[in-house]
Amino acid sequence: MITLDTKHTALLVMDLQADILPRLGDKAASLLERTAALIAGARRAGVPVLYVVINFRPGYPEISPRNLSFATITQNNRFVGAPGADIAPAVAPQAGDVVVVKHRVSAFFGTDLEIILRAKSVDTLLLAGVATGGIVLSTVRYGADADYRLVVVEDCCADADDEVHRVLTQKLFPRQATVASSSDVIAAL
Repeated sequence: MITLDTKHTALLVMDLQADILPRLGDKAASLLERTAALIAGARRAGVPVLYVVINFRPGYPEISPRNLSFATITQNNRFVGAPGADIAPAVAPQAGDVVVVKHRVSAFFGTDLEIILRAKSVDTLLLAGVATGGIVLSTVRYGADADYRLVVVEDCCADADDEVHRVLTQKLFPRQATVASSSDVIAAL
């Protein structure tokens, strides 16, 4: 059982975008369904919902050829506006939600996320997104170092590699975060 102070909690919905979700195959539909329920629960509780998306300008001025992870993106013309960078309609932002644009893996690196969280007096983050071994991992590591209380919503996170998801949620994340199911988090809201 977890407890949450909803006045100081925010939900981060990370990288649930058109160009990313197909990598999950059959897992994507159920992930979106659970995440939509989590978002609805957060909204009912008055918890801010923040979306973190990857997006670039035409020509990719944000990507260095030295960045092995991102250099391949430039070859495929991905994440330059719609439709590839679009957030999945099942979990789309509503009026009042904040969308944070990132240019690297972490939700924090090079973004204004921390400024927004401080402005809202947030000290607890609920994390949902794809991929567990990408944005979720990077955000957990930074968030823990920045002294946020972290709750990884395990069944609202996914990775194309089920073993990576299992190892991170069962072995690594519990060292720096609470790992909980969406039903437990919704109940705590």
